[in-house]
Amino acid sequence: MEAKKKFTMLDEAFKCDVCGKAVEPLGYTARDHCPKCLCSKHVDNNPGDRDAHCGGILKPIAIENGKKSLYKIVYKCMKCGRIKRNIMARDDNMDLIIKIMSEVREIK
Repeated sequence: MEAKKKFTMLDEAFKCDVCGKAVEPLGYTARDHCPKCLCSKHVDNNPGDRDAHCGGILKPIAIENGKKSLYKIVYKCMKCGRIKRNIMARDDNMDLIIKIMSEVREIK
């Protein structure tokens, strides 16, 4: 039996279901969230696998300092409650990131 990959490179354009922005591919890694509102859609179990059938909106609830000084956006699915994390993109809305960082939230 072949093990599933933890990361499948899919850098696709999409229209944000939350704010309506037309989001272009990143070009250097897989884009998985809207750079304007930072929201995403719960379609993956592992990045790029498209195996999650939830389809709920992943809303940013916190920002964590990850490895190599890369910040991660912490999401919570508004449909199933699952917590997911992903590295910020270079073109993400820094005003919104700072706002989220300034709000104290408990991650459950």
